[in-house]
Amino acid sequence: MNILHVIKSLGRGGAEMLLPETIRIHNKEQFQFHVIYFLPWKDQMVNELEDSGATVQCFSATNNIKILLQAKKVAHYVKENKIDLIHCHLPWAGFLGRIVYRMTGVPVVYTEHNKQERYHKLTKWINSYTFNWQSAAIAVSGEVAESIQNNIAPKIPVHTILNGVNTERFTRSEERRKELRDQHGWDEDMIVIGTLAVFRFQKRLDLWLELFKKISEQNPDKKIKGVIVGAGPLKDLIEQKRRELGLENAVLMPGLQTNTIDWFSSMDIYMMCSVFEGLPIALLEAMSCGLPVVTTNAGGIGEVIRHQVDGLLVPVDEPYKIVAETGKMISNKSVLNQYAKASRERVVDAFGMEKMVKELEGLYKS
Repeated sequence: MNILHVIKSLGRGGAEMLLPETIRIHNKEQFQFHVIYFLPWKDQMVNELEDSGATVQCFSATNNIKILLQAKKVAHYVKENKIDLIHCHLPWAGFLGRIVYRMTGVPVVYTEHNKQERYHKLTKWINSYTFNWQSAAIAVSGEVAESIQNNIAPKIPVHTILNGVNTERFTRSEERRKELRDQHGWDEDMIVIGTLAVFRFQKRLDLWLELFKKISEQNPDKKIKGVIVGAGPLKDLIEQKRRELGLENAVLMPGLQTNTIDWFSSMDIYMMCSVFEGLPIALLEAMSCGLPVVTTNAGGIGEVIRHQVDGLLVPVDEPYKIVAETGKMISNKSVLNQYAKASRERVVDAFGMEKMVKELEGLYKS
């Protein structure tokens, strides 16, 4: 079966990073994968996709409208390569896929990674208007599925398939931990609080820096460092905020990194304060690497972490509670180790990539 994934770009966002991870473990005797993307300057995942066995093409387009104008070209690709099913990710690729469906009759599946309420009014309207021009939809969390039903009330089936992580690949490396920490002068007594994110509004990284500063101030007897791995449109603003708070030496911002397992291994606590999420891939990867988590209960995060069982949660509108919750881990190493163990066990038990891929393959065949 020839499957074509269609996605706006191949930067290092959560949806994009899932593609090579799932394709790696799909049954290659039953499925062959193609990927089309549109923004040529966001191509960081191309090599990983090709290494996973996918055929990757860029149909260059510089904005959302120009992406839709590529419909004929995509339809030609579908016919020429005898594509059996198109799997679209994120709204504008979804819109294009639905047009191609009407041109070719090839079934389309669309994965929704976010709540409808979070989209721009135009995006939300087009999504609602065209949603039934496809065969089925996938929601990455129960909350996302509920949002689809409340805002669209679709006639097509909506399947909840939770995001997964390759728990065999994403494991803590003590060797790389030591190398990276030695490189930055972090001894083993140093507590490194980190996060990995695209620098967008929803991640509230400016607030993350404020929380980190308060954690440091309230634990003066501890050696604490911060690290924010990633890049994105708000990079300059976040760097400015770091300067304003006097955290240039306290918080490392190494930019976009491909060796994410190394960075997860170097951290001691994973901290998030997002205002909304679907089901964040970086969170699952961090947990798979055995990182204890303190986070806001945004979107599908509450479907992953059970408060005081797998990690520590605070309400989205009370993010400053993260300071006290993080302090519990910093002040008691046995508590930190308890949540590190529970974090890894949670994703292995419930969010392994094998389970996700099995559900996807069942949907593809149906």
